[in-house]
Amino acid sequence: MPKKAKPARNGEEEGPVPCKQGKLEAAQAPSTLNFESPTVLFESLISPITTKTFFKEFWEQKPLLIQRDDPTVATYYQSLFRLSDLKSLCGRGLYYGRDINVCRCVGGKKKVLNKDGKVHFLQLRKDFDQKRATIQFHQPQRFKDELWRIQERLECYFGSLVGSNVYITPGGSQGLPPHYDDVEVFVLQLEGEKRWRLYRPTVPLAREYCVEAEDRIGQPVLEVTLKPGDLLYFPRGTIHQADTPPGLAHSTHLTISTYQNNSWGDFLLDTISGIVFETAKEDVELRAGVPRQLLLAETTTAETKRLSDLLRTLADRLEGTQELLSADMKKDFIMNRLPPFYIGDGAELSTPGGQLPRLDSTVRLRFQDHAILTVGPDQERSDEMREKMAYIYHSLKNRRDTHMMGNEETEAHGLRFPLSHVEALKQIWNCSVISVKDLKLPTDEEKENLVLSLWSECLIQVV
Repeated sequence: MPKKAKPARNGEEEGPVPCKQGKLEAAQAPSTLNFESPTVLFESLISPITTKTFFKEFWEQKPLLIQRDDPTVATYYQSLFRLSDLKSLCGRGLYYGRDINVCRCVGGKKKVLNKDGKVHFLQLRKDFDQKRATIQFHQPQRFKDELWRIQERLECYFGSLVGSNVYITPGGSQGLPPHYDDVEVFVLQLEGEKRWRLYRPTVPLAREYCVEAEDRIGQPVLEVTLKPGDLLYFPRGTIHQADTPPGLAHSTHLTISTYQNNSWGDFLLDTISGIVFETAKEDVELRAGVPRQLLLAETTTAETKRLSDLLRTLADRLEGTQELLSADMKKDFIMNRLPPFYIGDGAELSTPGGQLPRLDSTVRLRFQDHAILTVGPDQERSDEMREKMAYIYHSLKNRRDTHMMGNEETEAHGLRFPLSHVEALKQIWNCSVISVKDLKLPTDEEKENLVLSLWSECLIQVV
């Protein structure tokens, strides 16, 4: 998970050196993954297992082990991240805690061996060789182009943030004690071999993170040694531990994780305020005052019954609702996800597509996987009677170098329109191409202004 940055010696926090996003590593092996679409990418990642089988039998249910005896896949996995990559990356301004953790499992406990401030490769290698410590590198997709490419596609596929960590462990050593995470995890073995032991979850689909779980783990349900090219999936809540067998120089594996805070409970919390907001406009019961001194006394059976009745009213209202008002989840996802992957200087993301749109133009949506249309209360007004507005959020201007670094500030990029523009926006979102004059708006001026706004934001192009 994201780590907080350590302050520099002068008391000011230094940020990471910006990534050179346009240049692919020369040593990158030919990809064995298919990037034709997000769906096809995921299919190729878990091949030969089909997505239908995966989501029916394994997702959120039990581990999946895919062992491949394919040198091409192994070579590609090995190219994703190597121990040797750390030397050049340390020269780009990495910090202990924020970018790198150094740790070792000693007596069933996690021992953190971090220094202060910047990471220097010689010291890092010394701790690795002499103290047999594991190097945990946070969010390598900030620096490695192929991981950016993979995770950007996976974020489109899952509709959820996708983070990653690299773990490099010397032979005969273990970095972390048995623990479980609150994310769905895909393990890619990159270098050497890693022994894994998975146990039955003590908290299925865990929300909380537990550092030490060795007193409750029981017997392993899966013991396996992963080799380069192998993939292991396990659901959140699965207790696990891994070590590098003796006799090996080291082992490197990558964890790709997703679906943190992405449950039905999270979605209900996100939308319930919108349901209450809309229902209270029409239902006087929701606008009636609570009993006197309710907040000063214990809740009675009558008050609980009243609240239950109001919740049933909301449930009835929800049955006929076509569009839920999302308070934060959609916006937070778009704000914090990776920008689209590109090769070159990224001009495509910052240059409007085609000529200036006119009334007689035909347009199409660009980067559909990276833009959302949502409806919500007017965020520029704070009074109770604020009207609903249409919002477009996109990730074209997101910063790759802050992805999944929770302490970094992010901002929303997008546009705001009157609610009367929703149908016209849906036309653009749902049609492969559409004529500007066919948009469902009352005047030609409104039609032209709408497409001009989207074009200026690089969200549509004239075809």
